[in-house]
Amino acid sequence: MIMKKKDWNKVELLRQVRHDWLNKLQLIKGNLDLNKIDRTKEIIAEIVIEAQNETKLSNLNFPNLTLLLLTHNWEQHSFQIEYEVLDQIKCKGIDDQWLTDWVAMFFSKINHSVKPFGNNHLSVTIEPHEQGIRFFFDFCGTIEKKDSIQEFIEVPHHGVHIHQFNIKEQEFSLEVFFQQPT
Repeated sequence: MIMKKKDWNKVELLRQVRHDWLNKLQLIKGNLDLNKIDRTKEIIAEIVIEAQNETKLSNLNFPNLTLLLLTHNWEQHSFQIEYEVLDQIKCKGIDDQWLTDWVAMFFSKINHSVKPFGNNHLSVTIEPHEQGIRFFFDFCGTIEKKDSIQEFIEVPHHGVHIHQFNIKEQEFSLEVFFQQPT
């Protein structure tokens, strides 16, 4: 599957956000109509956590990275993502476009290496530091081209420090620290 990056304009973004919110409201209403109060509370709690992570992501002051992560699941990809931002620390000296380019290349490599239309899921945990930013990528799904992902990780990128990488047929985990190249 080819990963096509959509150029989101403001109206399209608002339309998609509105669509997502209407879906969430319908899910809440449907569970309330069925008198599933506990499930309704779970859905609301999930929405609150998602909104908190969106806020933390937006506050990192990486607009290109934020747009990439917020819009990923709205586009046609071979995997879905979820993300979590651990802290509110501002990273100093990290170029947003440089960081976004690396993450986009990595996502593209994953997209072309996993089984299309499979149940593929990538969890992204972001831990900002004053001197850089750490990402934890945890993938679960069907990996058809392990070597392709392995080769991408092994190519040195200035300022990108791979701390841990483990890959199997159905999963991989990667810890990367990004420090602004000098």
